[in-house]
Formats: sequence, C-alpha cells, structure tokens
Amino acid sequence: MIHGRDLAREEIQRIWTIDRSEVIEAVYALEDGVLALRTAHFDAHGWPPGEAAIYTPLLEACHDRGGWCYGLFDNDRLIGVAVLESRFIGQPADQLQLKFLHVGNGYRDQGLGRRLFELAATEARRRDARRLYISATPSQHTIDFYLRLGCIIAPEPDAGLFELEPEDIHLEYNLTG
Repeated sequence: MIHGRDLAREEIQRIWTIDRSEVIEAVYALEDGVLALRTAHFDAHGWPPGEAAIYTPLLEACHDRGGWCYGLFDNDRLIGVAVLESRFIGQPADQLQLKFLHVGNGYRDQGLGRRLFELAATEARRRDARRLYISATPSQHTIDFYLRLGCIIAPEPDAGLFELEPEDIHLEYNLTG
C-alpha cells in the first residue's frame, strides 16, 4: 500500500535507493525562448556516480533550514520524493524552489508525481509563495510532465540556479491562479 509522510533528516539518504533507471529517447533544449525537442538516447541505470555524496548534504541543509521533504512509500520502501526549499528567490522574492522531485521506475505514470507536485504546491502556498521554481532535467518525459501540470518556461531564470544547471529547463508554476 502506498502512503506518504514527511521525511526525517536521517531518511534523506534513502532517496538514493529509489530506482532511477530510465531510457531517455529525447531531450529538450531552450532555443531563443522556445523548447526544441532533440532525439537522444540515454540508458540511465541508477544515479550518476558521486550524486549522493554531492546532493545528500545539500538536501540535509535544506531540511535543517526548514525545507519540506516528503516521501512516498510502498510499505517501507521509499518510491518517490519531493523537496521544497524554504528560502525565497526571484523578483520580488515570491518563489520557492521545488528542489527535487522523483518517482522511481515501476511507479511512474500512475499519478504519483502529480500527487507529489500538488502536495509541494500546497506547502508552498501555505508558506505564502506565489510561484514554484523548477530547474528540471531536460528529458522529454520530465518536461512534458511539468508542462501538463501548467508550468511555463521561467521568463526570468534565477541566475544562481541557471549557473549551476545551464542544461536544465528552468520553469515556474503560478500558485495564485
């Protein structure tokens, strides 16, 4: 049975047990403000080497400063996660970053990603954010997911986040309408 709950700090490292495997056949690039779909082939088997070592401390720090970390479980197995940053960004500092959202292989396309997104949006509204900011992996499956939810290309990408992830597609989601 799938259930969800807030993650304790010590559970953040369990994120890397989520099955990330995926075959990616196309990726988006942003060209002159327009999404362009390109054929590609990536067969992702697990998380990139070193990713857990880099991102675990960042996610723990987010948790420590009041970020929202939420997991979906199939019995005791972590199968999906969403992390919402607590620090406001953008002009006029009305955005919260959806720092991480992932659903494991075997659980995708069942509405669980939408459920996590909607819970994160509800939490962001509770914190008085007006927009969510998403720096998303450019795979077609990921970007199409966010576009279906109503996300748009960020008209003014956050400079710091863009510098960290220039290949990502930077999106935002209006929480007020």
